[in-house]
Amino acid sequence: MGAKKNKLKRMLSPTTPPPVEPSADDDELMDDLFAQLDSRDGAVRHESATVLNEMQIDKVADQLESVPKKDGKARHKARQARKAAALAETYAPTDVDADARLERAAKDEEEQIKKTCDELGLLLHEINPDGHCLFSAVADQLALLGVLPASQATYAVCRRAAADFIYAHPDDFLPFLPSEVGEDAAGATEAGFMSRGQFERHCARMRDTAIWGGEPEVVALSKAYGVAIHVVQGGQPPVVVHDPSDPAGKKTEAAGDKRTAYISYHRRLYGLGEHYNSLRPKTFANSLRSVFQ
Repeated sequence: MGAKKNKLKRMLSPTTPPPVEPSADDDELMDDLFAQLDSRDGAVRHESATVLNEMQIDKVADQLESVPKKDGKARHKARQARKAAALAETYAPTDVDADARLERAAKDEEEQIKKTCDELGLLLHEINPDGHCLFSAVADQLALLGVLPASQATYAVCRRAAADFIYAHPDDFLPFLPSEVGEDAAGATEAGFMSRGQFERHCARMRDTAIWGGEPEVVALSKAYGVAIHVVQGGQPPVVVHDPSDPAGKKTEAAGDKRTAYISYHRRLYGLGEHYNSLRPKTFANSLRSVFQ
């Protein structure tokens, strides 16, 4: 952890002359850090948070944001530092009331998702929170539906399918992918979206690393496999439907396709909160698996 702390200091240093865009090593380091903060292992989460708090990362972000706007690299690092600081603060046992509010919010979300699952006859099947959760959850569903054989129903296969679909349809996805160095920084398009080079790197990272998947990847997976994906969540609407036949790729009412994948989206379940689980039919066999898994 000491070596990682030193690497983070160098990476976030506002005085180090950087290239215009963040390097792959910097991105991988931050991905690794966020994955540790998202770990189910409380000791791992607290250790990472302690490192960030010792670095006084909020002050680091202040310094980075004081750099002239034309320095896109510094602004990118400032956003990363702010996000890391917010996550580290989540694990700082200094505000009992805040901790209680977060716990209550997580409990409310869990109850809302369970209520919707009960209404749909679904049972939550836990997916490992390792950065691949979206793809693992969809892979589990595709195996249940017989879309993929069990041997191919892996996060790696689904990552590749999502990344390849997005890469092949840039016009459909670029409007939802803001520039990685900021909307008005050097390297962004006039509209603030990713440049072609950034888009290609994004697709490669989505395919080959543990970078988190989100809404664009759900849309891509739905269209790539021709399967409606219903996402159960704690907010409104309780179910968001991604329909492969819909040009926008997203609806909020039930679709008629019998081949439907069900996953749940959790903002506060593990560590950083953003997590996906698979939702299986509530059968006797699946109930037993949920008890003994």
